[in-house]
Amino acid sequence: MHKRETVKIVLITIGVLAVIVINAWILASREPDILQVPETQEAKKPVPDFGSIDDVTEKKAAFFSYLRPEVEKQNAYLLSLRHYLQTVLREVMAGEDIDEEDLERVNWLSDEYRVDDAKSLKSRILSLLERVDILPVELVLAQAANESAWGTSRFAQKGYNFFGLWCFRKGCGFVPSRRNEDANHEVARFDNLSRATYTYMRNLNRHDAYEELRRIRSRLRANQIPINGVALAEGLMNYSERGAAYVEELQNMIRFNEEYLAE
Repeated sequence: MHKRETVKIVLITIGVLAVIVINAWILASREPDILQVPETQEAKKPVPDFGSIDDVTEKKAAFFSYLRPEVEKQNAYLLSLRHYLQTVLREVMAGEDIDEEDLERVNWLSDEYRVDDAKSLKSRILSLLERVDILPVELVLAQAANESAWGTSRFAQKGYNFFGLWCFRKGCGFVPSRRNEDANHEVARFDNLSRATYTYMRNLNRHDAYEELRRIRSRLRANQIPINGVALAEGLMNYSERGAAYVEELQNMIRFNEEYLAE
């Protein structure tokens, strides 16, 4: 009797382990959801010490090489979202029923990109297509270089914040040394480069301050003209208090560093 109970326990244990292994295999084999923001192990590695590189050419090459793969990855993600939305839009235009899963995804994207959920489904998707789109690599890299002093700022080095992004919850980031007494913002801190880059790109794609950037991009797409950084920089007038001077500086950075940015 004791032997039977032992065998029974062993068989039950084996069965439970088999279920765990099978479930783990299924989860590992499953394609990531379209809404899953891409984050990699590389993005969690410490930021290189760009300040220790004395040669300007070498520093620029190292800086762009570090950031470029992440920017390209986030752009690929935006394109996948865009293609998904275009597919759903075709179904809506054809009068087909949209299943619950697709509706939940569109609802999530509407919230993420601040599209009014009171609009019709078709109108929301059209609005999302104006916001969910790529940002030119050269523009992102030029802004990152400008905002982080070529990756040497403490915000970039300690918090992956290459873009001068603010946050407004106490303890969410770094307290700027030159902050006004009545101000309560902090410079955001991120856990990895993926999350920082995603947040920055989402900011340009959804904030009212950058509506002109999105309008320029939509016009370029409508006329089948390549989306380029010099053109979209015109829509970043509100990114800095310096306004037009800031835009001109970014455009000059893009032109001056073309040999590095084109790699």
